[in-house]
Amino acid sequence: MFLESVNRAGWVEVICGSMFSGKTEELIRRLKRALFARQEVEIFKPKIDVRYSETEVVSHDAHAIRSTPVENSGNILLLTGNVDVVGIDEAQFFDANIVNVCQMLANQGIRVIVAGLDMDYSGKPFGPMPQLMAIAEYVTKVHAICVHCGNLANHSHRLNKDDKLVMLGELESYEPLCRHCFNKMKQNGK
Repeated sequence: MFLESVNRAGWVEVICGSMFSGKTEELIRRLKRALFARQEVEIFKPKIDVRYSETEVVSHDAHAIRSTPVENSGNILLLTGNVDVVGIDEAQFFDANIVNVCQMLANQGIRVIVAGLDMDYSGKPFGPMPQLMAIAEYVTKVHAICVHCGNLANHSHRLNKDDKLVMLGELESYEPLCRHCFNKMKQNGK
């Protein structure tokens, strides 16, 4: 038993990028591989994310995996028993304590896979994502395609004038833009 716990190493993986870049799809892919390997997996998402499902993590292209919606990051610790892998989607919507939660889980020998937006609609770092990327052993940045020019997109441009930081939406509310097109839209006040 002692050797088992000594050899069990945990770590944190972060998947980040703009909206429509495939973050959740990549998270689901990694979690399904862990399930295929017969590992014990628990998946969490913020309770406020009810866009596609209240109890599943769902990608834009309709891939899904069951999850547990939680009110705050501390609840994740209460709900992870004997697991090998913890998946967390939409991490930018969690409180700052999510960083400590991920550290604690990894220190217990658990593989933690976190997905979230790295920047908000205004192009600023989003919530706890910068800290999560800093503590992670592995960071994967995925990109969408700019809907204006076809280059790699790393910005989630909001299509309406709402200035709330958190505004759930899809294609009707956001579009992926490259740096050039994003800056052009900001200059034009759009």
